[in-house]
Amino acid sequence: MFIDEVRILVAAGKGGDGAVSFRREKYIPRGGPDGGNGGRGGHVYLRADRGLSTLSDLRYRRRFKAEAGANGGKNNRTGKSGHDLVIRVPPGTMVFLDEPGSERLLCDLTGGIEEFLVARGGRGGRGNAAFAGPTYQAPRFAEKGEPGEEKALRLELKLLADVGLVGYPNAGKSTLLSVISAARPEIANYPFTTLSPVLGVVNIGEESFVAADLPGLVEEAHKGVGLGHQFLRHSERTRLLLHLVDLAAEDEDPLAIWELVNGELAAYSSGLADKPQIVVGTKKELPRARDNWPTFQQALMEKGYEVYAVSAVTGEGVKELLYRVAACLKELPVPKAEVPVVDAGDADPALTGDGGFRVIKEEDGVFRLEGEQLLKRIARYDLNQDEAVFRLQKYLRRRGVDEALKKAGVKEGDLVRAGEVEFIYCGENR
Repeated sequence: MFIDEVRILVAAGKGGDGAVSFRREKYIPRGGPDGGNGGRGGHVYLRADRGLSTLSDLRYRRRFKAEAGANGGKNNRTGKSGHDLVIRVPPGTMVFLDEPGSERLLCDLTGGIEEFLVARGGRGGRGNAAFAGPTYQAPRFAEKGEPGEEKALRLELKLLADVGLVGYPNAGKSTLLSVISAARPEIANYPFTTLSPVLGVVNIGEESFVAADLPGLVEEAHKGVGLGHQFLRHSERTRLLLHLVDLAAEDEDPLAIWELVNGELAAYSSGLADKPQIVVGTKKELPRARDNWPTFQQALMEKGYEVYAVSAVTGEGVKELLYRVAACLKELPVPKAEVPVVDAGDADPALTGDGGFRVIKEEDGVFRLEGEQLLKRIARYDLNQDEAVFRLQKYLRRRGVDEALKKAGVKEGDLVRAGEVEFIYCGENR
């Protein structure tokens, strides 16, 4: 099944906790702290795999989590880092941060970008050996590992093909692709035979290129009518469009059909309307097609388009068309990946205040601290350890958090929330 859009949740691994340990050996009294650091949590990567052409592997698995880092041990043993998780996706996949009410492009896995770090694993906590010094020789606390990043993502695939076959339903796109490549799309004499894009590799002389057969476009396709609107995005990555028109269609003017489809391309994207296009009249073997060909050719040439007539049944005109396509592709640039745009105005206000944090009064007697770096640092203190609580108090005073809480109106006994941590404000002298 062809799937070109999915939503997934990714979570990097949590960092391992640092260890509290003291050296214990015979004849060595007071051996000192030897608690090791925790290991790093595993990262989550998205990797472009040329063996894939659809996102169907991600359709039924929506949650991905990397391995957590191991805790530190005694004798200064550092915990093992968690294994990184690699999610394979087809080339041409665009990665969006799926936030409520908005989304932001993170990466476009096109061209030279083969791998992208989408969620970073948490840093391992330091063991008590890391805090030992000449003036503090027996620390009895260690840090907890940081949580890994968690993100909701929307993945959108835009096929990477050199040539896109577009046109009205039953224009002969699938038949032509089956003749010029080894692809075997479904072919039948009814509209919307093609339900999903089909790729085929075309070899002509010493050249080769990839062609994509896209479902037929109908009037108001850009508004969701028919099937073509679902796959118009795949035309955006092509370098050249072959616009196929059925010259033998009953009760339909080939030129009017060409204009209708071109209008749908322009309505969907101005970039599609400006893309190089070769017009191909199909079913030349039929008498009605031969009758319509001179008028159709003259009208399109006056508009500045290259026009060819082919018969996929007899092969007439096919080689000439393919040689011309190969020559055009040599002159056309390869599409570049889209570059994420970061707007400074979209920065989190919690990170732009004084000191990189802010205090919010939720209700009487309840306050909340915001600020990414501050919350990460607070989460590393194990509040079950008395020394850790004492050091956290010193850190909050040094960062100016204590002063900011007092300015916000905090009083002794009030509840202060910082991420998942909650504590009672005790004033300066506690």
